[in-house]
Amino acid sequence: MDLPHRAVAVYTYLHDRANKNGECWPSVNKIAGDIKLSPATVRRAIKDLRKAKLLVTKQRYRDNGGNSSLTYKIYSKNLNN
Repeated sequence: MDLPHRAVAVYTYLHDRANKNGECWPSVNKIAGDIKLSPATVRRAIKDLRKAKLLVTKQRYRDNGGNSSLTYKIYSKNLNN
């Protein structure tokens, strides 16, 4: 699988933080700050990962109805194919 470096970095970050169900929910800004990428680059990486079927996202909402961070569900595949 030919993924851009940004996608590999974000996948690794999310994989390292996922619970036993493969889920985590850091904000785009948190991911960007932790791995020293811009938020726009992180969003592009998330799009790359969704396209490669390595990641599914679901919007989370606050009690008042406002948007919260996404829930990320990661899937493990052989990344060398």
